[in-house]
Amino acid sequence: MGKNTYTVSVIQLNLNNTPENNLKKCTDWVRKAAAKGAEIISLPELYSSHYFCQSEDTENFSLAEPLYSTSFNAFSALAKELGVVIIVPFFEKRMAGVYHNSAYIIDADGSEAGLYRKMHIPDDPHFYEKFYFTPGDLGFKTIPTQKGKVGTLICWDQWYPEAARLTALQGAEILFYPTAIGWHPKEKEEFGEKQHGAWMNVMKGHAVANGVYVAAANRIGLEKYLPGTDGIEFWGSSFICGPQGEILAQASPDQEEILLAEVDLSLQENVRQNWPFLRDRRIDMYGAITKRAID
Repeated sequence: MGKNTYTVSVIQLNLNNTPENNLKKCTDWVRKAAAKGAEIISLPELYSSHYFCQSEDTENFSLAEPLYSTSFNAFSALAKELGVVIIVPFFEKRMAGVYHNSAYIIDADGSEAGLYRKMHIPDDPHFYEKFYFTPGDLGFKTIPTQKGKVGTLICWDQWYPEAARLTALQGAEILFYPTAIGWHPKEKEEFGEKQHGAWMNVMKGHAVANGVYVAAANRIGLEKYLPGTDGIEFWGSSFICGPQGEILAQASPDQEEILLAEVDLSLQENVRQNWPFLRDRRIDMYGAITKRAID
């Protein structure tokens, strides 16, 4: 800690394969990112398998793993070897019948810097996550690492300004959003541009409103497993933006890529001094935010 700048990376991949193959693929790509100078590296959501939430099938619970097993062991050793921080989103088996959509934040010495459990769980056509995941119970938190102060949220969390705000208020310099989002192919022509634009705009808004860097790591490829359905076409387009929402790096919609960008803490401080949104919050007037609706 103490540096004014550090390099972050998101890795965009097709993860339409077995856990064993995806693990090898992801470790190889983390090595590539580290070789390019990345100091904090994020993989996409649920890195180890295809996006199984397209269906409600109890057999998919076999993809879950207990804490500190396969994924942690592999990426802990890799983080220590490379001297980098790695964000590893995985399917957590907490106990029989209780599962989470989680992410390790593994520090540069291989230790666990933190654990995050996805807080907002969607239930949309072919995104049937409520069938699998218990909502997170660890709260929103900033994780200090040897490279920087990291906030990690996961996919559906990215639509909620409250999640970004509560994480940023704890000192996060960058918010990572490991993601698995895409189009229903039959809707793409009519709604695709608006859906993709909304996804980028809401996260860029979190960057502006909180004066933080934001990095989203998505997957790519058509994943089609269920007979009679069109599957999901994951739209890639991973990106990193600065504290005014400026795009620093962006990936294509359909290629495997490594994005890198510099987090500049002096710039962040300058932006917050000139756009003092955190200073001017009316915390005395926000009590109603905890209500479901205001009648």
